[in-house]
Amino acid sequence: MQGSLPPKVVATRALLLELLGTMSDGESLPAERDLAERWNVARMTLRRAMDDLVVEGVIARRRGAGTFLTRPRLSRRLAMTSFTEDMIRRGKVPSTRTLEFRQRKADRAASQRLRVPIGEPIFAFARLRLADDEPMAIESSMIQASLVPGLTAVDLENSWYEVLGERYGIHIERATFNVEPILPDARIASWLGVPTTQPCLRLKIESLDGRGRIVEAGEATFRGDTYSLSAELSAPARDDSTHTQGATA
Repeated sequence: MQGSLPPKVVATRALLLELLGTMSDGESLPAERDLAERWNVARMTLRRAMDDLVVEGVIARRRGAGTFLTRPRLSRRLAMTSFTEDMIRRGKVPSTRTLEFRQRKADRAASQRLRVPIGEPIFAFARLRLADDEPMAIESSMIQASLVPGLTAVDLENSWYEVLGERYGIHIERATFNVEPILPDARIASWLGVPTTQPCLRLKIESLDGRGRIVEAGEATFRGDTYSLSAELSAPARDDSTHTQGATA
């Protein structure tokens, strides 16, 4: 966007970037009035330069709190890799904290998602996922209890996929995702250490084994200020024989 900005705005933008280079991620910028006086520029010029950086995701405004230098977001591809594997590849130390763990009978909603009879014993649990001790996501899951006999809360503080594969011989082959932006409720916000006004990304997930059986159903809520999600799309395979027949008909 820089090429379309007036020269004074471009110069002010450069001053802002120089200032941001001395700041830490998440640190608050000085008030607009103070910056305008320091650089002897009009408030409107300063605000337009700041607007440009907001659009680029360099800084973020929070109503009633000020303007902050954003932290670089981790971009997670929607692929069949665990959080633990993903963080290790990024050079971060993953950890997990079990927040809730209980065995109960499947209600109608759990029955529909797991495709088990109402009243079937299931395990339901919630885990906080951290990278370098910083909260990143909340994962809430349900699984049929008969698939994982003897499962405990302590088991969940390791890689879940490893526990399923190594102890129970269950290998997740594919999953379906439904992504939506949300504002977290008070409980989720407190677990993630963010205000309830912080946008988050929620994935509704169903994990399946090689036979197409739903093994696990749940949700993952990612902090919107530290995470983005990415996916690679490809066109469906072209059926050349059908195309040729159509052309010659």
